[in-house]
Amino acid sequence: MLQTTKLTREVDGIPTEVVIQRFVDCTLLLITQLGKVGNLIRARIPATAPLLPTPAPDPDEPNVIPLPPPSPAIELTPLLGNAPSEHIRTLHSLYASQAASLVWASDTSGLLEVERKDVVVGVALHRHVGTTFEGSPTEHEREVFHGVMAMVKEVVSRE
Repeated sequence: MLQTTKLTREVDGIPTEVVIQRFVDCTLLLITQLGKVGNLIRARIPATAPLLPTPAPDPDEPNVIPLPPPSPAIELTPLLGNAPSEHIRTLHSLYASQAASLVWASDTSGLLEVERKDVVVGVALHRHVGTTFEGSPTEHEREVFHGVMAMVKEVVSRE
């Protein structure tokens, strides 16, 4: 029987849902504020690529949960949907690679690593009014990202 784990919480005042479903060949992780799947992106990493360790908490930012840095070996493949701009496409890639890194980190047991399955990430986020979608992420986008990743980390740890 397949197990689904789900968490709903408000992030920046918007109901946000994170759902994880494990399959034999991959893991499906949905991040939505819109009640739909959104853009689907497959994240894959070679079994020989090491996962980078999670850094220690930053004393200057005590409310930010440290996240494992995504490996440069991650391959992202768009499967469904299209972001409205290059900036949003980059954000979705960031969400997919970070969420997949959290899943793979949770699958590691001790010093032996299990075979890493592909992680298919669906991202459907609410557009923030006043965002220009140009250049590097805004402070608001960073806050939403950290809030969502805290949810992903919690959902993955519940399994």
